[in-house]
Amino acid sequence: MPLPKERHYTSEDYWNLPEGQRAELIDGQLYAMAPPSYMHQKLVMELSSTIRDYIRAHKGDCEVLPAPFAVNLTGNDKTWVEPDISVICDKNKLSDRGCEGAPDWVVEIVSPSTQSNDYGIKLFKYRTAGVKEYWIVNPMKNTVNVFDFENENMTGLYSFDDEIQVSIYPGFCIKISDLLN
Repeated sequence: MPLPKERHYTSEDYWNLPEGQRAELIDGQLYAMAPPSYMHQKLVMELSSTIRDYIRAHKGDCEVLPAPFAVNLTGNDKTWVEPDISVICDKNKLSDRGCEGAPDWVVEIVSPSTQSNDYGIKLFKYRTAGVKEYWIVNPMKNTVNVFDFENENMTGLYSFDDEIQVSIYPGFCIKISDLLN
């Protein structure tokens, strides 16, 4: 009896998911995405607004785009992710389909169903694709893992009560607990 063949998905499968079904395509495998919780969405909204307001106030050129927003990290046919927040400073990467290439800064809000991908697969994918900064915000533990892939000295684990320096914007700090009041 032949062994079952493992199915590999492509961009075509990703873009033709049934209406309302969300998933990410990572290395040819589809990962279903559960609906986000209230706290997840509150954090996405507050962080996106805070980042956007800072960029606007400082006349920056970067775009802040919350999920659902498709990102093709490396331009291949096998990986499309939907970071909770993408900050993209090279507008040439933007198209009607999403972002073609690595965002400068990615923020993922951990949920029980995504944490293994956020801390594992995506950490590796973002680093190798050229993302400069990656934050993993964990509302279950009130922690933020910051990965500065250009300056390892800035990498660390923070609590929601800490002032967290944004590496791609020197002088910009975010205190998560202030956003939740």
